Amino acid sequence: MNVAKNMEAIVVAAAVLLSASCYAMAPAAPALQVAHSSYVAPVSAKAAMQVVVVKAKRLSAAEKARFA
Repeated sequence: MNVAKNMEAIVVAAAVLLSASCYAMAPAAPALQVAHSSYVAPVSAKAAMQVVVVKAKRLSAAEKARFA
């Protein structure tokens, strides 16, 4: 039997066996655990969401062509 002729089927079969064996050997997922913390974030009157502003000039046609 020519092995090179059936190489694709061999690789697919090996991938299926490998994935099935990894799934079978994987430990069961533990139940969701939430860590208890006594830390309380300070609340201030001026607490606001942080905003990031990015300022930049647009590229000219020549600069765009150089990067393309």
